[in-house]
Amino acid sequence: MQIQHIDNGIKGEFFISNEAGQHIAEISYIWRDGTTIDANHTWVDDSLRGQGVARLLLDTLVDFSRENNLKIIPTCSYVDVMFRREKSFEDVAA
Repeated sequence: MQIQHIDNGIKGEFFISNEAGQHIAEISYIWRDGTTIDANHTWVDDSLRGQGVARLLLDTLVDFSRENNLKIIPTCSYVDVMFRREKSFEDVAA
């Protein structure tokens, strides 16, 4: 599975596509300012559920945040739960 990234300076997402180019998993964010993003949505197709894909996408977003010195506001329910559960995300939590 190859994770792709798009960002237009207002919003962005990390996603996985199938052979037809359709998104089958994604985590999206909105830029709040130059140092803060709002992780607002995570979705994984039923065909990939239970395989750790949402966590893989979240880890990718967290790595992106660390590399760019960003903080994350976890408004997505999945991201919020994971931020409460995992102490390893404290450094990027807004």
